[in-house]
Amino acid sequence: MSSRPAPMQTLFEAQVELLESFQEEGVSLDEGLGALNLTYDSLAYEDSRSLVWQGPEPLRLEEFERRKNPPPFVSFFTGCGGVDLGFEAVGIKHVAAFEFNELFCKTLRRNRPRWKVYGPPTHSGDVSRHDEVVAALQSQVAAPFDGIFVGGPPCQPFSIAANQRFSKSGDNFKRVGFAHASNGNLLFDYVQLVLEFRPRAFMIENVPGLRDIDGGKQLRQAIGELEAAGYRVHEPMVLNAADYGIAQQRQRLFVVGALSDRPFVPPRPHRQWIGCGAVLSAVPDGKPNHETRAHQLGSILRYMRLAYRARDQLGRVDRLDPTQPSKTVIAGGLNGGGRSHLHPEIPRTLSVRECARLQSFPDDYVFVGPTARQFTQVGNAVPPVLAAAMGEALMDSYF
Repeated sequence: MSSRPAPMQTLFEAQVELLESFQEEGVSLDEGLGALNLTYDSLAYEDSRSLVWQGPEPLRLEEFERRKNPPPFVSFFTGCGGVDLGFEAVGIKHVAAFEFNELFCKTLRRNRPRWKVYGPPTHSGDVSRHDEVVAALQSQVAAPFDGIFVGGPPCQPFSIAANQRFSKSGDNFKRVGFAHASNGNLLFDYVQLVLEFRPRAFMIENVPGLRDIDGGKQLRQAIGELEAAGYRVHEPMVLNAADYGIAQQRQRLFVVGALSDRPFVPPRPHRQWIGCGAVLSAVPDGKPNHETRAHQLGSILRYMRLAYRARDQLGRVDRLDPTQPSKTVIAGGLNGGGRSHLHPEIPRTLSVRECARLQSFPDDYVFVGPTARQFTQVGNAVPPVLAAAMGEALMDSYF
């Protein structure tokens, strides 16, 4: 009887065998791949590319029209500049940005050296230091200010994701919100600046938890103070970035008001959701912030067997589906404090650049500092494209 030839080894089986040989030889994954001139991107899932995004491209900042005679704006709690980039894209004139984190200020100055950034090392950038902020701002704008104030007080006390990182015995458990000693009061510090400089319009952005904490009492108090000063405040609204041409599911709360009798008309949603494969299909070599973090061999071997949308329970990371918007980009990175999702076609976590693409940042926007803090900057940001849509709505409604 003639023997049958052995079936050919599949590519997946070959790469599993290769990685297991690294384990047997005590060679790290990076060392083993490097010796063969391979990278993480040479690897694939067992069912890679069985789903492909074939729909339209995501909305990009350059597609927005710069308006004629736009108003000026001042940003507070600027972070790495997501809102500011979006407002810039529609022509709103940047006057000043206040940010207390020195690393975030370095990112702002690296990308927009002409912006007036109040923050370390030349200024505290701390909105809770009212007199200091007022003195700095008075050199830039007059009151009343015929422009826009925008601010997103640090959201950690109100964030469900943040709550999951806190110990049950800690002060921050159960989203203590406004009881938080510092961050919980920054909303009212921002409100006081609005009341003092009386911009024609203002915007507050935060996580949806801000609306619900304390049964909504504190947010109603802040809105009440603004209404008592003559502002017409639109009902707080939660927008999903995926509804606005962004390849990511991300909910943000917006509160908008103006010294005007005109109602605010929210931005119109995009025509359809965009699959994350539209921005994760390939990142050209040499793009900044695209370094892949080191992975353990065992982790990669587990990831390789995951189906689309499945979770690796040990690492608590999810493989993305390229035909759907990604799950929310989370602040964090290499040294803890968060985690990125798994690439839909390559069994590894996403790079900072890939997360930035999901957030709608342009590829030439560079995040400085250690990789873990780059993730923090990207994960905390408002998607610039969503900010641009809000900027257009503010101009259409009030200017």
